[in-house]
Parts: sequence; C-alpha cells; structure tokens
Amino acid sequence: MNEMSLAELWVAVAFVVFVGLLAYMGAHKAIASALDTRGHRIAAELEEARRLKEEAQKLVAEFKRKQREAEAEAESIVTAAKAEAERLAAEAKTKIEDFISRRTRMAQEKIALAEHQAVADVKAIAADAAAKAAETLLAAGARGEVAERLVSGAISELKSKLN
Repeated sequence: MNEMSLAELWVAVAFVVFVGLLAYMGAHKAIASALDTRGHRIAAELEEARRLKEEAQKLVAEFKRKQREAEAEAESIVTAAKAEAERLAAEAKTKIEDFISRRTRMAQEKIALAEHQAVADVKAIAADAAAKAAETLLAAGARGEVAERLVSGAISELKSKLN
C-alpha cells in the first residue's frame, strides 16, 4: 500500500478505537443526558415564555378595557360639560333678558314720570301766565276791591282747573 493509504488506514483505526472507547466509557449516556437536560430547560423556558405571553395578553386586554372605560368617561365628562355650558349660557341669557327688561321698564317709568312732571310744570307755568294775564287785564279794567276779588277768584279757579 502506498503511504497515503496507510496513513488513512491508521486514522480510520484510531477513530474507530476512539469511538469504541467513548462508547465503552458511557460518553453517549452523558451526551444524551446533557441533551435531555438541555431539552427540559428549553421546554421550561418555552413554558415560561408561553405563560408570560398569556400574562402580557391579559395585561393588553386589561389596558384596552381601561382605555375604553377612560374614553367613555371622558366622553361623558365632555357631554356633561357641554350640557353645563349650555345651561349656564341659557341662564345668563335669561338673566340678561331680565336685566334688560327691568332697565327698559325703569327707563319707561322715568320717561313717564318726566312727562308727567313736564306736563305739570307746563300747567303750572300756563296757570301762572294766565293768572298774570288775567290780573293785568282785570287790573286795567277793574279798580279797587272788586278788581282784587275778581282777580283772586279767577286765579284760584284757574289753578284748581289746571291741577
């Protein structure tokens, strides 16, 4: 045999002896045991990952539920705030209308009072002017006690009619 084949033969023999020695010493049991241990560890990690995934899904569902509740509560708060704003606006409008109505009524009363006072003032001025005119006319036409009696009678009669 040639040199190369002889070397390959010795390598093959050494390999077979090595594998046989490993089998005899129980290396395959140790390898299988290590693989089983690793398999159990991986299975435990997978179970833990599955459990964590379920917990995460529960938490996500809980957060979504809380989010929906918060949105519903926010919507009810907004609705209540709008209703309160509308109520306050209506109340303010009513108060403003009442205020305007009272102010209008007060202004109308002041105007009526001023008109009444102006009419009374005009009547008083007219009565005084008529009395003076009557006094002047009577004084020019009548003399003495008769003139005075006529003038004072005319003045009191005119004042009573105008007031």
